[in-house]
Amino acid sequence: QLQLVESGGGFVQPGGSLRLSCAFSGFSLDYYAIGWFRQAPGKEREGVSCIRSGDSNTYYADSVKGRFTMSRDNAKNTVYLQMNSLKPEDTAVYYCVADPWVSGSSWYSPLPWDYWGQGTQVTVSS
Repeated sequence: QLQLVESGGGFVQPGGSLRLSCAFSGFSLDYYAIGWFRQAPGKEREGVSCIRSGDSNTYYADSVKGRFTMSRDNAKNTVYLQMNSLKPEDTAVYYCVADPWVSGSSWYSPLPWDYWGQGTQVTVSS
């Protein structure tokens, strides 16, 4: 059974850093894309970053480029989202997502992603 479990959210002041983790099971990154989405109150879900299967590149939304870094540890079946220089507008629930069919630029939309974690809250405030 496929599972995605996020952790690492919390409260941080503007300019601070957090690292989110997503422990996954039931699939291989050789065949599944994996990514991060977020949803702020009153807003639609937004793609943050993605690693596509069979692709060595990592993709980022323009709003987080240069500040967020997605990485993976194959031995631990875990992906991470290192978030630096956090801003109040980064406040959201962050979700880990996975799907075997996401490709191309479709990763940015939430529609193609079939598997979602429960989410972890990130709050950036002074």
